[in-house]
Amino acid sequence: MTSGLSLLLPLIVMLSLAKTACAESPPASFAYILQADSFAKTKSAATARLASCGRDWIVLDARFEAETPWQRAELDAIRHSQPGRKVIAYVSIGEAEDYRPYWRKEWGSKGKLTAAAPAWLGTENPEWKGNYRVKYWRPEWQKLILAAIDDAMTSGFDGVYLDIVDGFETFEKQGGQFIDNRVNAETKQSYRRDMVDWVKRIAARARAKNPAALVIPQNGSQLLAHADFLAAISAIGIEDLFTDGNKLQPKSHTNEVLGHLKMASAAHKPLLLIEYPKSADRQELTKKLAKDNGLVWLITDRELKTLGESGR
Repeated sequence: MTSGLSLLLPLIVMLSLAKTACAESPPASFAYILQADSFAKTKSAATARLASCGRDWIVLDARFEAETPWQRAELDAIRHSQPGRKVIAYVSIGEAEDYRPYWRKEWGSKGKLTAAAPAWLGTENPEWKGNYRVKYWRPEWQKLILAAIDDAMTSGFDGVYLDIVDGFETFEKQGGQFIDNRVNAETKQSYRRDMVDWVKRIAARARAKNPAALVIPQNGSQLLAHADFLAAISAIGIEDLFTDGNKLQPKSHTNEVLGHLKMASAAHKPLLLIEYPKSADRQELTKKLAKDNGLVWLITDRELKTLGESGR
């Protein structure tokens, strides 16, 4: 019979690795801007504003505009204006976006796909036009995104901020119900496990270019239950934990996510909170709750065009 201690040893080892994988201290503040061309009229103006913004970590779309990537000199100017600052590239890994360089016009437009669309490409996200669900475990999709990771790291970003990590939830839904750890018939493992493996592959790719690269998933906090996922990431970003706009989130939602985050907190991974309330009372409540729970908070616009306000 296997002893309880021997069963616990692998988990203890993985948690130890997770604790030491991130040598970064939590930032005192951060920025999250995906529409830098709305943040400033020109790339040089955006560079100057970001350089002087005072934030410790800055998440930027890997491109200033769809056809205009950031250059290493610009990222250096932003980074070097404040000691210890990190500039991190946003990459969506769980949805395809029809304004990205990898998109082909023959695949479709305005929410409608053609017969030429690849098999990994799914329906448009009804909440975000131009964003399409993907079978994120498919090699063809992963090849496209790994190329984007390579480009971001070659440009000089300090790491990658991964969106739609919670894309597995789309595949866990059956009818009106969600089935935790639902098995993917294609891979014979859970959709969650597929996402863990995908994030780990991205982390390895980014760190092949820069061993110190930050890897920060957004949402999908359920995956923190996987010790190897926790070991691979540097921090985690969470949206809409306490509020949904000016509405309070149900306590059940907040408590569930906070429960997941305890594992990351125990492993000394920074917890980044992004909230979008507009009313002053909801903003103050968000700050208090974030501080009470050890989160670095950002209150900003949902279009991510501004610096917003941040602290901890």
